[in-house]
Amino acid sequence: MFDNSFFGPIEAPASGPPEGAPAPAPAGDLLVERQEGAWRVLPIEGRFELVYEDGSGAWSVRRLAAHELKIGPGRVLVGGTDRDRDGYRGFRADRIHRLTDRDTGERVERNILDWLTRRAEATRRARAATLRRASRGRKPA
Repeated sequence: MFDNSFFGPIEAPASGPPEGAPAPAPAGDLLVERQEGAWRVLPIEGRFELVYEDGSGAWSVRRLAAHELKIGPGRVLVGGTDRDRDGYRGFRADRIHRLTDRDTGERVERNILDWLTRRAEATRRARAATLRRASRGRKPA
């Protein structure tokens, strides 16, 4: 487990997410697939630990409560709440070196983009089925 307590508390910028970072969607929009310009946004659920390399080459371990997978022109981002930095963050899938599902213990070191896409598709299908059941007046299982 990565412990960044040596570096002290991290303060969030007052002006919001950094320039170029994906903005979080309103909570109601996280339930369904949507289109944001050229980006296809799929809901995704999971608690992941990421070994991530940022744009300057620095590696870190991040704990993420994932909310969405954004698929766009030449880039895929997984977005959610960064548990250590207490805010929404987007992570480029091509910079994730290892992903661990914190609920199942499954570890992914190859084909991470494919794994994330399958996970998001499964989340989307499950939510669509739940919405269909609810619209027919039945309680979801």
